[in-house]
Amino acid sequence: MMAAPELGTGPAVLAVDVGGTQLKAAVLDGAGRLGGVVRRPTPRSAEDPGDAIVVGVAALLDELQRPDQRIGAIGLTIPGVVDEAAGIGRWSANLGWRDFGFRDALAARTELPIAVAHDVRAAGTAEARLGAARGVADAAIVVVGTGIAAALRIDGHSYAGNGSAGELGHLVIDPSGPRCACGKHGCLETLAAAPAIVRTYQELGGELVSGAAEVLARAQGGDQRAVHAWSSATSALGAGLGALSALVAPELIVLGGGLAEAGDALLGPVRAALSDYCAGLNVPRLVRAELGHDAGTWGAAILARDALLTR
Repeated sequence: MMAAPELGTGPAVLAVDVGGTQLKAAVLDGAGRLGGVVRRPTPRSAEDPGDAIVVGVAALLDELQRPDQRIGAIGLTIPGVVDEAAGIGRWSANLGWRDFGFRDALAARTELPIAVAHDVRAAGTAEARLGAARGVADAAIVVVGTGIAAALRIDGHSYAGNGSAGELGHLVIDPSGPRCACGKHGCLETLAAAPAIVRTYQELGGELVSGAAEVLARAQGGDQRAVHAWSSATSALGAGLGALSALVAPELIVLGGGLAEAGDALLGPVRAALSDYCAGLNVPRLVRAELGHDAGTWGAAILARDALLTR
């Protein structure tokens, strides 16, 4: 079992990782240890989805602040297209904001320095510094959960492009496939993300299930509809990773997010599909993320600590 990672001594910070269904937060203490992760449902508002997140983060700061440990900054990771330099969430297909200034709004509410980053790029930074991608110059950290996205690391550096690099979930795999929240049809996340697995299973006549983990359990129990739903998703994910590999040729692909909790039940068939789609090309190594569900939270902590130390 991997030893608990540490960042070393420095100021205490609040790390907040915003996901499609959960908002996760923890305090990184002065010794660089991440405290217990608190999970809350992601706040939503049709009228002002960005401000709903800001209000939720401020409430978590009040909840986790201790008299004996002053929090010096907040690291916030968000999904979608992110202008990290300006602290703006440009667009989130799943949560609904457009051009929302997270950094300025949260700073005004908390009076703390705020650092904002793309959730998966932050998770990729954490895996590169503390987890499965340590020492690897060219890697892709792919998070598969409610949506799908990749953090690209080239020559040891994070690559963000114009803020939208790594939106692997919106790579079209099947133009005749289901309509995506982004407006296109057949995006990877409509075929291989956790909700897609549930949808496919139920479209095949399967019973109501609580999530993709239950579909996998039914597949392992011999339910052929579940077997088909799981196989379709892993094949699509292999196709998406094959396209990624053809373009940027990473040495390593790290799979994280909720779906990666399935372990070899996911990695095995995805690895086989990836090999097929990489015929004639170098096949990257495929491994499971080491930091698990907490990679984004660690990424937010690194973000906040680095922002304070470089001021």
